[in-house]
Amino acid sequence: MASLNVLLLGGTGTIGRATARALRTDGHRVTALIRPEADAALLPGCTILRGQVEPAALARAMDGMDAVVSCLASRTGAPQDAWAVDHAGNSAALKAAVAARVRQFILLSAICVQKPLLEFQRAKLAFEAELQAAPLDWTIVRPTAYFKSLSGQVARVARGQPFLVFGDGRLTACKPISDADLGRYLSLSLTEPSMRNRILPIGGPGPAITPLDQAAMLERLTGQPVRIRHVPVALMHGIVGLLSVLGTLSPRLKAKAQLARIGRYYATQSMLVWNPATQSYDPDATPAFGRDRLEDHYAAMLRGEVADDRGAHAIF
Repeated sequence: MASLNVLLLGGTGTIGRATARALRTDGHRVTALIRPEADAALLPGCTILRGQVEPAALARAMDGMDAVVSCLASRTGAPQDAWAVDHAGNSAALKAAVAARVRQFILLSAICVQKPLLEFQRAKLAFEAELQAAPLDWTIVRPTAYFKSLSGQVARVARGQPFLVFGDGRLTACKPISDADLGRYLSLSLTEPSMRNRILPIGGPGPAITPLDQAAMLERLTGQPVRIRHVPVALMHGIVGLLSVLGTLSPRLKAKAQLARIGRYYATQSMLVWNPATQSYDPDATPAFGRDRLEDHYAAMLRGEVADDRGAHAIF
């Protein structure tokens, strides 16, 4: 396997850290451009450069690089942040890479851009289009749900509280992928020719799972019945509608309305490959990769070995 000089962006997030480990395990030399205040100890074995994702810092960081791996993403998905980070930050990195004659750019995107109803999805798609038109090799990786995104109710259930589902609990499904498996997949895309110049949806191993399947996992792991509380989807619509009206009077409530729309999207849309011919999500068409299972992640959380690290991924 060829050893490459790789510039990692967004390296201090959980997926970025897992990607750094995978890149180093695969023998690549990793340089991470991180914010001035970020903790360099999160990226052991990497060369650390400090600076913002802006032209001058990016131009310095690109010197001698063979490839860029970008895990940049806005923390909340709010429109202003999305266009500043998912689009403008990545766009600046791409321009610097092209100017420095970097040969390859790997982008971590998201499978939800298939049905772009939200501003952060449109920002991601705008950059995806720029990347596909650029004069270098590219790969766009669109993962399904992350383990951390599906872990917010583990502590609730452990305390004896009900597991919350929207609608009948089968409204959505996904093939969740762990940070470690996703990091390995991103690293693999650097050296696997068949992955170049392609958009690659990717999920974790096993069949697609619904929220009710997640509750069943916790029931098996705790050995106790898990109560299910059904939340009407109409309630989500009502919250979004109310906040949208109030948002015309208050910037703070306008921001909350945007976050409520994001929550509603994930509560009502599956994270699987969308089949435009059948107008439905297709679990069989959603590729699987890796070895980590969500149920094992839940078990580790219940044992106290893994923390709830959702951050801005929290819905409940």
